[in-house]
Amino acid sequence: MKVIKVGGGCLKQSRTIEEIVGLMAARGRGQVFVVSALNGITDLLLNGMTAALEDEASIPRLVETIRTRHHQVARRIVVGQTRRNAYDRDLGDGLSRLERFFYGLNFTRETTPRLTDVISSYGERLSAQLLTTALRSRGLDAAYRLPHEIGLVTDGKFGDATADLKQTARNFQRHLAPVLTAEGILILPGFFGAGPTGDITTFGRGGSDYAAAVAAVALEAEVLEIWKDTQGFMSADPRMVPEAELIPVLSYEEAAELAYFGARILHPRTVEPVRRRKMKIFIRNTLAPDAPGSEIRARSPRSGPVIKSVAHDCDIGILKVHASGVGARPGILAQVASAVAEHGINIKSVVTSQTCISLLLASHDLAGARDALVRIRPRPYRKTEMLKDVALIGIVGDGIQNQPGVAARCFSAVADCGVNVEMISFGPSKAALYFLVRKKELERGVNAIHSTFFSTPRCHRPPQPE
Repeated sequence: MKVIKVGGGCLKQSRTIEEIVGLMAARGRGQVFVVSALNGITDLLLNGMTAALEDEASIPRLVETIRTRHHQVARRIVVGQTRRNAYDRDLGDGLSRLERFFYGLNFTRETTPRLTDVISSYGERLSAQLLTTALRSRGLDAAYRLPHEIGLVTDGKFGDATADLKQTARNFQRHLAPVLTAEGILILPGFFGAGPTGDITTFGRGGSDYAAAVAAVALEAEVLEIWKDTQGFMSADPRMVPEAELIPVLSYEEAAELAYFGARILHPRTVEPVRRRKMKIFIRNTLAPDAPGSEIRARSPRSGPVIKSVAHDCDIGILKVHASGVGARPGILAQVASAVAEHGINIKSVVTSQTCISLLLASHDLAGARDALVRIRPRPYRKTEMLKDVALIGIVGDGIQNQPGVAARCFSAVADCGVNVEMISFGPSKAALYFLVRKKELERGVNAIHSTFFSTPRCHRPPQPE
């Protein structure tokens, strides 16, 4: 038995969703599917919370927009008017409950983490209901179950929950094992579970991948498949490097690092549950389902190049905290990091010198992090500085630390192309080294490194002034 994750990128236009339903019908008997929301619905829900807070009159329009989107898809993928009418009634029931949450939000005038998780979970709920109805209308034995009703237990942390694998496995074996048949198709909404007190808790944006991994381990599946609208992991972003190649096999560590560095193929936490059972993950392209994809397993092949990919991320900024004697003053780094963390901001990395602490953050967190530091009393630093026009380049491959000359080749390549390196980190991960460059130099830097390790070296050095 497989657990198959269907991503939101595959659930876009009605025609594309119809093709996905066809694949599920042809290849899904006896399997479990974990599905994302229809593309764009989660953003609608989250933005709708802001609108509902400001104006009660926006709520009916928001609910009607969500209804129309699902109704339009249903007209294309649900066979038979009787089935479509029944689906419309079921959709109406779900949207009525959602509408009450929005009115409750407007009445209380408060957006809480608990309410945010409940409302944002509706995208996956509605998607699972729609796809199940479409499969049933084709004569297939399909059913869906809601995570909080079958015991997908989490630690209760809103917005960034972690599954309790042992308890979830016991619950799934009790509630789902009787439902699984050789001909049946079971659909689970991804993205959320329920905490110890029964509250809906989500796994964060993109967390349906993680939910699928949890389900695969809990159900003791043979493999986990991730259905995407792309080939798999590539040696670089093909939009930036046209000659980028598919990575046929990579390790858990490499996949997690690539996901962290901005490759939108997999959520970074997906490997956490499957690593314990050494379960393989396969990335499949729904546009070419029989084509080779990427296989993720415990170890990377020993033969072949050490470097697997040159990844990049533009959603990056640096907050520099200038202070004298950082390395010799006990507690200053802890003070700075604690203040930022207490503000609900994730620090991606920290690099320190004797006079400066550099915090690597998501771009949208820069201002909030600086505000958090301003509140520290007494102030342990001299000044702060924000760098916004930077991008991160990550070089990923198992054994990169033990391969002589890799770092030197990287930095020689970018230097030869006139790219200045802003910050370097080499050591925290056994499978990655990363550095920051100015955004305007990103494409030159990525191409320079990729060509050094994967093809004939070339450089797009800008023209020099005479």
